[in-house]
Amino acid sequence: MTSDISSEQRGTALWVQFNRPEARNAMTFAMYKELARLCDEMPTDGSIRAMVVSGVGGKAFAAGTDMTQFRAFETAQDALDYEAEIDRVLTAVERCPVPTVAAIHGACTGGGASIAAACDVRIASETLKFGFPIARTLGNCLNAGNLARLSELMGAGRVRELIFTARLMGAKEAKEAGLVSEILPDEDALMARADELADHLASMAPLTLRATKEAMRRNRAALAAEDSDLITMCYMSRDFKHGLEAFLNKTKPEWSGT
Repeated sequence: MTSDISSEQRGTALWVQFNRPEARNAMTFAMYKELARLCDEMPTDGSIRAMVVSGVGGKAFAAGTDMTQFRAFETAQDALDYEAEIDRVLTAVERCPVPTVAAIHGACTGGGASIAAACDVRIASETLKFGFPIARTLGNCLNAGNLARLSELMGAGRVRELIFTARLMGAKEAKEAGLVSEILPDEDALMARADELADHLASMAPLTLRATKEAMRRNRAALAAEDSDLITMCYMSRDFKHGLEAFLNKTKPEWSGT
């Protein structure tokens, strides 16, 4: 259990909040593990019928993985283990036996964007900024499963363009793309709507929802691709090490392609 992620039952909904506002809720490895644990251990006795995920601090849902943790990476296995753990966490979110709602206010980037994409329903405030600016910041990559999940939501062309340009998608475009289903004017309205939506989902037939979630996950899993060579290429590169230090030191990286 980590204090950087909190959970509270409100009625029949479990509210999970990322709680590192000083770091725009950047995800530590412990936070990822706790999110997976909450999903893995979700009761199926009807006491909890929905889960809402959000971020505290008024600026971000979650701004990716805490990059300082990447300084410990020395071998290809470190990178492969990290991406395998991210895949395990996102799969746990997808396999959560109750419907999941991502209530997104502010920045939703990198690992935070991946978590939101793994939820069943996404609603956002007008401040949403969604994307994966890794081609500008770190020079790493998303694993194949993550890319497939995003492509399923928004289309492969839009995902490719977002990553290639490192731009962030705003709320209006996110709704047009089908990434989010509703846009609310501010954080208060967003959380009120998330509460209403959780109550509505709780009134639906739970086995229908569970079967639908799992069948859709299995459809995508059946197309899983091997990507260990691509992960190794990026994370073990000179560019990744250089990009990491440039980002942490607030300087502009100069990419070499090596």
